[in-house]
Amino acid sequence: MKVGDILRKKTARISTIRMNETVAIAAQVMRASNVSALVVKDVVRTEGNTAVGMFTERDVVRAIAEHGAAGVNLKVSQLISVQQLVWCSSDDTLEDVRHLMNQHHIRHLPVIDNHSLCGVVSIRDISTAFDEEAMATVFAASA
Repeated sequence: MKVGDILRKKTARISTIRMNETVAIAAQVMRASNVSALVVKDVVRTEGNTAVGMFTERDVVRAIAEHGAAGVNLKVSQLISVQQLVWCSSDDTLEDVRHLMNQHHIRHLPVIDNHSLCGVVSIRDISTAFDEEAMATVFAASA
């Protein structure tokens, strides 16, 4: 099974936040979108609309734990690591993506095809897909 198989079952909407937004705005977007992670975009005229990282509920908690109530006023860019973005493509296998997530200790992964953001997969998505595949195998074997 491939990442693209998961994306075809999910809604097409991708929740994003700009680097210059605050933690408070990011938390509001997560709540309104009912998601636990946002793709961080660097919207700069010279570089275009580029995914540069992920901002998660853990980042919100870290901001408040380290800075108290003032943490909600921090910029998203102050909390994400803008090193090399960890991502996958829709052609990657679920086994490879699960390994990548484990290796980098992350739970959400942007899916980028041909330099274009096309979705986000979570460890829950992958676990559910493995469970469904196992159930289909059991059902086929018992039929």
